Amino acid sequence: MARPRGIEDAVILRAAARVMGRLGPAGLTLAAVAHEVGLVPGTLVQRFGSKRGLLLALADQSEKDAHETAGRVRASHDSALAALAALTVESAAVMATPEAFAHHLAFLCMDLADPQLYERALAIHRTHRRTIEDLLTEAAGTGELRSGTDPAALARTVQVVIAGAGLTWALEREGTLEARLRQELADALSPHLPPPGSHHLEES
Repeated sequence: MARPRGIEDAVILRAAARVMGRLGPAGLTLAAVAHEVGLVPGTLVQRFGSKRGLLLALADQSEKDAHETAGRVRASHDSALAALAALTVESAAVMATPEAFAHHLAFLCMDLADPQLYERALAIHRTHRRTIEDLLTEAAGTGELRSGTDPAALARTVQVVIAGAGLTWALEREGTLEARLRQELADALSPHLPPPGSHHLEES
């Protein structure tokens, strides 16, 4: 059967991510996603087969988006560390409310219990780690970080800090997620920065 034209799969999958944040695992249905993009549920059945098929496709799309977003954000910033801060914020934008954070966390819990979804979640995690390490390696090479900084070790620390910052923010509900992420990232990088006046995490 011919695939209905008009809306690309990537558009549908990004809409699914928005629905995930609003409605959580129980509310994410093909009908809800179809309504989000103005299609009938049958179109999504033809494309993805089922809710599980949609989730698998969304995970694959998320890894592709992670690569695209990293390249785009880096290209729009002069500083590797400023790009890292911007990328951290943009990657968490779909979880900007405590409720949305909770819903996405619930999906992660589902991923950990499902072999196929876990495989994809791990791939996304590793993609994020490589991106962070690449930016830190660049920052070390240009003098944004102190000489002798181990980008691989620092990348592991930064990834843990980012994850913990989101969960702490969702629990404490003080300020915005963006502000918390920027502050915790700055604190994690601070011991590795050269003396004041050389480089700054924030762009002017």
